[in-house]
Amino acid sequence: MSPAFYLTTPIYYVNDRPHLGHAYTTIVADAMARYRRLAGDDVWLLTGTDEHGDKIAQAAAKAGMTPLALADQNSAAFRETWKVLGISNDDFIRTTEPRHTKLVQAILQKLWDAGEIYLGTYGANYCFGCERFYTEKEIVDGKCPDHQTRLTWIEEENYFFKMSKYQRWLIEHIERHPDFVRPERYRNEILGFLRDPLQDLSISRPKTRLEWGIPLPFDDTYVTYVWFDALINYVSALGGPGDPRFEKYWPHVQHVIAKDIVKAHAIYWPCMLKAAGLDLYRHLNVHGYWTLGGQKISKSVGNLVEALALKEKYGNDAFRYFVLREMVFGLDADFSEEAFVGRLNADLANDLGNLVSRVTTLLVNLSEGRVPETTPAFEVGGDHALGGDLKGAFEKARADVDAAMREFAFQRALAAIWEFVGAVNRYIDTTAPWARPASHIARGQRLSALYNAAQALWCLGVLLEPFLPEAARKIRQALGGGGVPTLRDAQWGRLAPGASVQKVSGLFPRVVDRKAAAPVPGVVGAAGSRISLDDFGKIELRVAEVVAAEPVPKSKKLLKLTVSLGAEQRTLVAGIAEHYAPADLVGKKVVVVANLEPATLMGVESNGMVLAGSADGKLAILTLDRDLPPGAKVR
Repeated sequence: MSPAFYLTTPIYYVNDRPHLGHAYTTIVADAMARYRRLAGDDVWLLTGTDEHGDKIAQAAAKAGMTPLALADQNSAAFRETWKVLGISNDDFIRTTEPRHTKLVQAILQKLWDAGEIYLGTYGANYCFGCERFYTEKEIVDGKCPDHQTRLTWIEEENYFFKMSKYQRWLIEHIERHPDFVRPERYRNEILGFLRDPLQDLSISRPKTRLEWGIPLPFDDTYVTYVWFDALINYVSALGGPGDPRFEKYWPHVQHVIAKDIVKAHAIYWPCMLKAAGLDLYRHLNVHGYWTLGGQKISKSVGNLVEALALKEKYGNDAFRYFVLREMVFGLDADFSEEAFVGRLNADLANDLGNLVSRVTTLLVNLSEGRVPETTPAFEVGGDHALGGDLKGAFEKARADVDAAMREFAFQRALAAIWEFVGAVNRYIDTTAPWARPASHIARGQRLSALYNAAQALWCLGVLLEPFLPEAARKIRQALGGGGVPTLRDAQWGRLAPGASVQKVSGLFPRVVDRKAAAPVPGVVGAAGSRISLDDFGKIELRVAEVVAAEPVPKSKKLLKLTVSLGAEQRTLVAGIAEHYAPADLVGKKVVVVANLEPATLMGVESNGMVLAGSADGKLAILTLDRDLPPGAKVR
């Protein structure tokens, strides 16, 4: 029987649409799930959306929608995004589903009956963005340390979970299990937090203040605190204790999260599980933030990077490769489109793409489109005197990848694979199979070189499957392979002599347009001028969605906007800074002139113009009264 492996992403708040931060967490989980499937494990990958709480209710009210309508809309956006990005999740849970509500209320009732919950009064500073109370020690300059917004003092009667009684137990558990929270920096952070007395956890909100939540089963005048609701999704998705799926997968559960929610997952969640009589998770795997110009990517800051726009522009595999290779798991990483293009050109186009093209072309031209036979004198990994032991190099790469993946070290795993890619390229350069053979020995060496290059390419086509699934499939198909492989298929000699080979070119085309390598594009134009009716017909107007906005340095009037036109992103500069804050623009759909010549304003190149109207000192940008996709033509 295959070993079970259960992996979860966080469930994402539906007050916002998916961006790079969401996509990274989900791609990381997908790559790990694919690797474990490749290794032969019985994998269950869960993701979903978190749909209750203050933030959802406030966002819905601002949009003029009911909370459920907003949740339906944005949950569908997450589901569709993961589909487009090729995420291989086995389940997608929503906290508004009956299967989840039922289990949340069952666990609450169990804890109430056991005396783990009591009614009390509490007053503290509250962050609506985090949906939690903050102690004086946690507050920074009177603000939420994460959202940098002023906190609201709230004092009210609520139900509390006796979390403080589990403090000593939790410390001992973390100390006995050094990899319970990893990387180690986050384990140390949690142990540092637990040096101070742990407070009981407020697990309800009065309906007089918030109605959008799961009612407490023992007092329906209160709804459940969003974290006490959301965390239970990891259990409710499996049906809960007694369900065969739960019994199969829960003993092997691991979570993947970003560092901003480590406290809830490393403190609240273990205490909740202990009180409910459920086994704890095996590992909490915590990654850092993606930043843009040193600032965390978030809607509140107004610097969102749209994952789908990058995927559409450069391809899904290139997007996956960049985020998995660029970020050291656990640390922060800064995003720039220039770095993205650099990785694409150097690693994917030059190293891997050229290798695949060279090997398949050589096999077609010099071996009649077949994997050649080899002779005992030259088989295995190649003549050491000619080009080195490729078989040994691959076995080392495979072992290094396995060790890295056990620690969620995706960057290290890809670095090991690229060491092997480099070894194969050097082998081909050294053996030069294209040279005209002058003797029987030389002909044998050529066949050996072609045979070993084909075996190396096949092994890469298997080992790359979790990271670059589309490219890996194309490599295997070019060598006559089909279907979903396992690591057992990544063996030297697995590709039989005589197997048909097809040329592969352009696996990762180089990006040569210098403008494409500029910082992430966006939107906004400068003030327009009057034109004739004849000229008006030449203007191309399109719908653009603002994905990031920031002030232009040393300018009081200009904002630099990044906008999505569907298949592309652009940077625009607009003279609207005195009328709009950057955060107010993110997510808006505006109308832009899309076919203007680029203009440089205060050192920033603007590729388009945002339409706006003004009167009596007031200005308003042109927006839509009905939803249209980015890139739609305005007629």
